[in-house]
Amino acid sequence: MKTVEDIRNDYNQTLTLLKQAESSSDWKTRGELSKRKDDMQYVLDMVNKLEEIKNRLTENEGILNTYPDEELAVIAREEKTILLNQRSKLEQEIQAILNKKEEAGDYDSIILEIRAGTGGEEAALFAANLLNMYLRYADLKGWQTQTLDSDKTEIGGIKEAVIEIRGDNAYAKMKYEGGVHRVQRIPDTEKAGRIHTSTVAVAILPKPKKSQISLRADDLRVENYHSSGPGGQYVNKRETAVRITHIPTGVVVACQTSRNQAQNKENALAILEARILKIQDDKQNASQQKDRKSQVGKMERAEKIRTYNYPQDRITDHRIKKTWHNIQAIMQGNLDEIIEELERGLV
Repeated sequence: MKTVEDIRNDYNQTLTLLKQAESSSDWKTRGELSKRKDDMQYVLDMVNKLEEIKNRLTENEGILNTYPDEELAVIAREEKTILLNQRSKLEQEIQAILNKKEEAGDYDSIILEIRAGTGGEEAALFAANLLNMYLRYADLKGWQTQTLDSDKTEIGGIKEAVIEIRGDNAYAKMKYEGGVHRVQRIPDTEKAGRIHTSTVAVAILPKPKKSQISLRADDLRVENYHSSGPGGQYVNKRETAVRITHIPTGVVVACQTSRNQAQNKENALAILEARILKIQDDKQNASQQKDRKSQVGKMERAEKIRTYNYPQDRITDHRIKKTWHNIQAIMQGNLDEIIEELERGLV
């Protein structure tokens, strides 16, 4: 686990790299370094505040020992109670961040799965909105993305999409997005102006390193079939789609996005490895982790981690009972405020 001293050292090294990159035209590297600096600065600011509180507690002890029966001591005792609560909260927050930083270091690549749930075409359209939100967020972070699989509808919705995201702290930042997202809004296709409620399931799976998962060929059943989709000259022409079944676990993955069979197989294996790693992690640490089904659930309207209410211009995360406004800005990838609140609230 990282210590505060480790973060201080990393922070100083990052400042040096940033200074060296000032004259560089590599904006992406400068952006990543700047973001890394800001993340560490946030922790160090809390550490400095904690030190201030400890110093004030020491001063209070001095007052209480010197003037135990005077009015000044009454004020000191009241302040001491407040400072002790603040110290405890800060210590917990700092420790939680240090733990998460260590966890994030293991997985800088994730598999993001989005699937339309209750609500028909409106759910598929919102799934496309969520996908766009996460892709824009990844772009703002300087992360790389690759579509592994996607099943689109005729009018631009998404039945299911699987995206690989690669970047610094990708898992730590995205891990709490897993669950059922509920939307309440008037669909463009609704003539009567009624508000519809739909759901979309999101799963966040860490992508394993090569040393973590080893798939035996004998454990895999690979099937090729014709792609299907909303149409186009390439649909159903060749057996480019691939379905892989991991026989020991029964996990099935299908990919058809690429027109190249080998690429679809490679994408399917990447998804399969991530799902199997999640199963293994769940078995090893069942008390702390939830499996993929608990993230996705049955996608009923009541099973939700977050609600996007368009008529009232608000987003509510039900796990930490907090609400934000300006949906349009958030849906354009401005997720930092929400994710930071989740990091603090879901310890």
